[in-house]
Amino acid sequence: MSNATDGASRSQFWALYLTRFAEGFGFITLITLLGTYINTLDPQATTVLGVTVSAGFVIGMYTTGFTLAQTVAVVPLAWAGDRYDKRTVLLAVLAVGAGVYALFPLVDSSGSFILVRALQGFAVTGAGLMTLSLVGQIADVGSRAEKIGKANAASFAASIVGSLSAGGIYDAVGFGPIFTIITVLMVAAWSVTWAVLDEDDTRVEGFPFSDLAVSRRILTMTGFRAQYAFAVTMVRTWVPIYVSTEMAAGGLGVTGIAIGVTVTAEKATNMVGQLFTGRLSDAYGRSLFVFAGGGAYGAIAMGIPFSAAIGTAVGAGVTLPILGELPPAYLPLVAFSGLLGVADSFREPASMALFADEGTDDGSVASSFGIRELVWRPGSVAGPLIAGWLMVEVSMGSVFYVGGAFAITGVLTFLAILANEHGRAALTAW
Repeated sequence: MSNATDGASRSQFWALYLTRFAEGFGFITLITLLGTYINTLDPQATTVLGVTVSAGFVIGMYTTGFTLAQTVAVVPLAWAGDRYDKRTVLLAVLAVGAGVYALFPLVDSSGSFILVRALQGFAVTGAGLMTLSLVGQIADVGSRAEKIGKANAASFAASIVGSLSAGGIYDAVGFGPIFTIITVLMVAAWSVTWAVLDEDDTRVEGFPFSDLAVSRRILTMTGFRAQYAFAVTMVRTWVPIYVSTEMAAGGLGVTGIAIGVTVTAEKATNMVGQLFTGRLSDAYGRSLFVFAGGGAYGAIAMGIPFSAAIGTAVGAGVTLPILGELPPAYLPLVAFSGLLGVADSFREPASMALFADEGTDDGSVASSFGIRELVWRPGSVAGPLIAGWLMVEVSMGSVFYVGGAFAITGVLTFLAILANEHGRAALTAW
C-alpha cells in the first residue's frame, strides 16, 4: 500500500512540475521579448485626461500592468484555494492562461499589450499560487524546501528553453508561432493536471489572511521581502531590456538569440542550484540561506553597470557563430546574469519553505503563499516605474545601482530583526 501511495504522490508532484514548466515558459517568453516589443511598438509620451504621460512611464507599464493584475488577483485566488478545491482553481487558471497566450499575436499597440499582459498576470499568479501551495501541502515538512526547489527548477528549465527558443523563433518568423507553442503547452498542463492530480479535500473556513498576517515569522520575512521585491523586479526585468534595446537608448542592441542566452544564464544557474540548495536549507535552516542569497544578489546587481568597462579591459568585443557581433559589455553581462541565478538559488526555496511551514499546519497554505505574493506586489508594481524613469531620465546603469541597493537594505533589515529576537543565533534560528 505504501508503494502505491508513494507512486501516486510522485505522479502528482510530476504533474505539478509540468504545470510549473508551462507557467514558466509563458512568463519568460514575454520577459525575453519585452525589449523587442519596446522596439516594435515604440512607446511615446502621451496625454491621458490632460496629464502628460512620459515614454518612460509607458515602458514601465509594460511590466507594471502585469504586476498590478497580479496584485488584484492574489487575495481572491488564494482564498478560493484554501476555501475550496485547489485542483479546480488550478484547472480554471490554466484554461484562462491558454486563452490569454492565444491573444498575444493580436497585439498592435502599447495599450493592447498592457491589457493582455494584465490578463497574463492573473493566469501566472493563479498557476503559481496553486502549484506551490499543493507542493507544500503534499510534501513532508522535512523535504518541503527540497520539493519546492524541484518545482522551481522545473520553472527555470522552462525559462531556459523558452528564452532561447523565443529569441530564435522571433528572429526567424516573428511573434505568432511562439504563442502557439505556449498555448499548446498550457493545454497539455491542463490535461495532465485533470488526469493525475487528486482532489484537494482541505477546507478552511473564514479568512485565514488575518491570522497569518500577525505571524512573527511572516512579519520578519516581510521586512526583507518588501524591499527585495524592488531589487528582483528591477534587475531581472532590466537585464534583457539592457541587452536588447537600441544603443541610442543605452542598451546593447543584440539579436534575439543573444538576448535569450543572457536570460538563460540566470535561469540555468538558478535551476541547477535549487536542485541542491532546497535540501540544504531543510537540513541547516532557512534564514541563513535567505540572508546570504539576498545580500549576494544585491552586490552582483551593482556590478552590472561595470560590464562595458570589464569587457573593454579583457577584449570581450567579439563575433561568435549564431550570436553574431557582440559589444564588449555582452559577455561580462552574461556572467553577471549567471551569478544572479546562483545567488537567488540560495534564497528562493528557503524563503518559500518558511511561508509554507507557517500555512501548512492549519491548512491555509494558499493564503500563506498569498501573503508572500502580496508583500511582493508594492515593489513589483513600483519597481518597473522607477526603473523606466531611471532608464530614460538618468542612465541604464542607475537601474542596477538602485535595484541592488534595495536588496542590501532588505537583508540588513532581516538581520536586524532576527538579531533583536535571537541574538547571536540570529541566522540559525529558523
